[in-house]
Amino acid sequence: MATAKKAPAKKAAPAKKATPAKTAAPASAAKKAAPAKKAAPAKAAAPATKAAPSKKAAPAKKRTPSAAFMKAMTPSAALAAVIGDKPMPRTEVTKKVWEYIKKNDLQDKVKRTMINADAKLKAVVEAAQISMFEMTKKISKHLK
Repeated sequence: MATAKKAPAKKAAPAKKATPAKTAAPASAAKKAAPAKKAAPAKAAAPATKAAPSKKAAPAKKRTPSAAFMKAMTPSAALAAVIGDKPMPRTEVTKKVWEYIKKNDLQDKVKRTMINADAKLKAVVEAAQISMFEMTKKISKHLK
């Protein structure tokens, strides 16, 4: 089966040379003959508060949290030593654990995503050092 040959691609046309100035005119006249390019006018900076006043939308509806997050959970004895023994939602448990971590300065100084557990927190997370992302998984085992 024979295939048709494609036509060779066209080459770009050579760039045209600028026409030379008149030979009788002096060099300074040649410079004056070509108009100087004007700089584009600077754009005015947009005001920072432009978008805020123009959007007058109705106040957004407040989001209602999922019922699963707001269900009061009872902490285990080990977790109760850290956050207290009253039943509270998962969101509050997380807040209380972070308050405890900040109060006792348990966040690693070099790698801020790591938590250095003290004696009370070690009973919950079962490790001397744990990632903040793994910590929530370990804490959820201590909620009923």
